[in-house]
Amino acid sequence: MSDIDFQSFLPELIDIRHQLHRMPEIGLSEFKTSDFIAKQLEQWGFEISRGLATTGIVATLRAGNSNRAIGFRADFDALPMQEETNLPYASQHPGAMHACGHDGHTSMLLGAAWALSQDKSFSGTVHFIFQPAEENFGGGKLMIEDGLFERFPCDQVFALHNWPGIPAGTFATRAGPIAASIDVVTVTVKGKGGHGAQPELTVDPVVVGSSIVMALQTLVSRNISPHQPAVVTVGAFLSGSASNIIPDTAVLEISMRAMNPKVREEIRERVEQIASLQARSYGADISFDWQVGYPATINDRQAVEAAKSMIVQRFGEDAFIDLDLPLMGSEDFSFLLERVPGAYVLIGNGDSAGLHTTTYNFNDDILERGAMYFYHLAREQLG
Repeated sequence: MSDIDFQSFLPELIDIRHQLHRMPEIGLSEFKTSDFIAKQLEQWGFEISRGLATTGIVATLRAGNSNRAIGFRADFDALPMQEETNLPYASQHPGAMHACGHDGHTSMLLGAAWALSQDKSFSGTVHFIFQPAEENFGGGKLMIEDGLFERFPCDQVFALHNWPGIPAGTFATRAGPIAASIDVVTVTVKGKGGHGAQPELTVDPVVVGSSIVMALQTLVSRNISPHQPAVVTVGAFLSGSASNIIPDTAVLEISMRAMNPKVREEIRERVEQIASLQARSYGADISFDWQVGYPATINDRQAVEAAKSMIVQRFGEDAFIDLDLPLMGSEDFSFLLERVPGAYVLIGNGDSAGLHTTTYNFNDDILERGAMYFYHLAREQLG
């Protein structure tokens, strides 16, 4: 499968993954995790740069005399969840858990870093990008703002993400859009509260909010082409305290997803327009608090073909699946792909619990193949 004896290193890599799993940290506070990653890289002789997006790390490996460069990215933040796996290496940080497999993503990239440091049979530069805050603050965007690609230029960038339900170790991707954009807005409706027996003296924000929720149900079906995937979800409706009190305010939490940048912008504009007009029709005021959004993740066709060709050659035709449809989930690797062509590829986690669940665990059986994916890709792209 590979030109390097990875089996001798695999027990150490599994231990690295388990140590990372024990120390989950939320985005931009991953200080122990960042120190741990840096220590591993330094003992293998890497030159590392720290501090991008607070806790981010870039390790660089050079060989030969080519000016070509490739970037490999792994995320390492955790989720604010209480783990319920009962594993011997379960989270030791109450209220935090590696429920999306970022401990595994980081371990696979560390495995590739070790392998390439042992076998520099390539010509060019490999940048290993260890990124914080994928789940909350858009760490990819923050690293770019801190000069990621000015300091570490890349001709292409690649990332792996584990995926439950795909056979363990099988790769899957597609050219073009592979994951949706995400935008989130908090809508606050300001009415006029009062007694439940005297609604005529009030401006009821519950009624206004309910009207907004129902009006939004036609946004996608009547404003967006059926050929364009899009989702608008009102995930929270917060208002009131008792049955006989009409409250002053109602708060809606709304998420929006799309594949096409123009559709994304249209949805954002229509959400504000619909909500504002509904509120005005009832005599209520309204405000919008937009949170950081992620653009759609759009794979470069040539990068996808390069990844597919390597996978089929090294692991066999059965190891690759061409995805027919993109995912409606979101991913901040999209920010990197806006700047540099590349590919976001899934690797099957097998029949495991789902991502973002309290019983999820990354599958150690795919560590070697994930590490070898990056190893072979570097050697072939920088051959």
